[in-house]
Amino acid sequence: MNATQTGVLGGLILGLAATQGFTAFLVTLAVGVIGLVVGRVVDGQLDLSDLFGRGKDSDR
Repeated sequence: MNATQTGVLGGLILGLAATQGFTAFLVTLAVGVIGLVVGRVVDGQLDLSDLFGRGKDSDR
């Protein structure tokens, strides 16, 4: 199991444990997505500088 899978699983479990009531699905989905993003960053499959800033090969 790689870090992406571990992040998603951990996020889903924490989301289920933290929720009660009608919004349980939405909160669990959001926490699962956060876990997925964190896992991909740890695996090196997602570079946040592409999303939030200049890339490494920028001319500026």
